Amino acid sequence: MEWEDDAYILSARSHGESGAIVDLLTETRGRHAAHVAGGASRRMRSLLQPGVKVIVSYRARVEGQLGSASLEPIGEGPSELFDDPLALSGLAAAAAVAGGALPEREAHPGAFHAFDALIGALGIPDVWPAIFVQFEAGLLRELGFGLDLGKCAATGVTEDLIWVSPRTGRAVSREAGEPYADRLLALPPFMISPRNGLRDGDVRDGFSLTGHFLEQFVFGPLNKPLPPARVWLLERLSDAGRL
Repeated sequence: MEWEDDAYILSARSHGESGAIVDLLTETRGRHAAHVAGGASRRMRSLLQPGVKVIVSYRARVEGQLGSASLEPIGEGPSELFDDPLALSGLAAAAAVAGGALPEREAHPGAFHAFDALIGALGIPDVWPAIFVQFEAGLLRELGFGLDLGKCAATGVTEDLIWVSPRTGRAVSREAGEPYADRLLALPPFMISPRNGLRDGDVRDGFSLTGHFLEQFVFGPLNKPLPPARVWLLERLSDAGRL
């Protein structure tokens, strides 16, 4: 079995004396692990970093078997982020969330393109935390747990939607949700439409919203916590006054 595809590196770990097992998010074949010969070398270690975009040439003798891959980098990768530790934390968290949430060898092109959009935004400090939230919402949608934010679950109205049901992921209007406000999740307006802009606290509420459903529907059933890299990202964003 042989194929070639565009991919992002999510993670890499040493394997044997000189190789590495690389976790890849491919455009058309989903998340794929592959053995990369020489992956432990100094030259290759600089390539095998989260967020590096590559062309993957993959080969395996049998379907389902761990195959081998050669990687050709595309562009400069995330090198422009090296002077921005917060953006690098965002990149590490996105790779960890995608690697933990997406099943292996299951096509999710939407997840690839959402990751690609986030990578492209990490150089814009005022924008990328909100796009990270949208990236996580996109992952939920790809996995069949998309949030329904278009109308109130109780009344069907489409205006003044300010909460989300923590059980169903459906929006709730201010009037319908008022009696249950302490049990509902805040819905930041930018998640309904980017034209709504950002207010103080919106990014924090967005992370709380997507984190709740990632935990409930994705990581919880796998008996896994949310990735530590995501927890560290929120701590760093809070320390920087960006939540």
